[in-house]
Amino acid sequence: MPEDKKKILVLFAHPAQERSEVNKPLFTACQQHSDVTAIDLYREYPTFHINIDKEQQRLREHDVIIFMFPLYWYSTPAILKQWQDLVLEYGFAYGPNGNALIGKTFLCAITAGGSEAAYQSEGYNHFTVRELLQPLEQTASLTGMNYLSPFVLFSARNAVEENRVNAHITNLRHLLTALAEDTLDIETARSLPVLNSNLSDLFIA
Repeated sequence: MPEDKKKILVLFAHPAQERSEVNKPLFTACQQHSDVTAIDLYREYPTFHINIDKEQQRLREHDVIIFMFPLYWYSTPAILKQWQDLVLEYGFAYGPNGNALIGKTFLCAITAGGSEAAYQSEGYNHFTVRELLQPLEQTASLTGMNYLSPFVLFSARNAVEENRVNAHITNLRHLLTALAEDTLDIETARSLPVLNSNLSDLFIA
């Protein structure tokens, strides 16, 4: 185990938390992890007036960046798009001297209402989750970050009644620990459609 753990920044965006059965406990698990700084963007910026300098400093201070959100209309909730538009500035995140994010690791931890089968070319939504998230994948590429496959809870609407939430939270904790301790097989994690399948196989002993 490396002596210096990687620092993880989780940016959580959920516009209707009072109705959330899954995202709130996932975020709570992040808050309880010793290697994670967990930020609730809607709570931090209820008027959408994002402190750009503060957010850029957070990015500088962390090695792993995670966007945590429910997939809304095949994209991120509004505040997370606002955050991207303002914080990932030319000259900071890309362009000449825009090298602040180079070498950092980036992934999305999301929930989706539909089943995994629905997110296939032949399924109801016609595209995989990874395909739908390609704008974020390209953002990572442009800014020099290492993009990992998304960590997804499918059929999130039924997850509580089907008793799948606790297992997903456990997997999230293991994933966070592996990221912090640099014991995740990054190359394999970059290549998968999603990180959910056989997650334990990605942990390096």
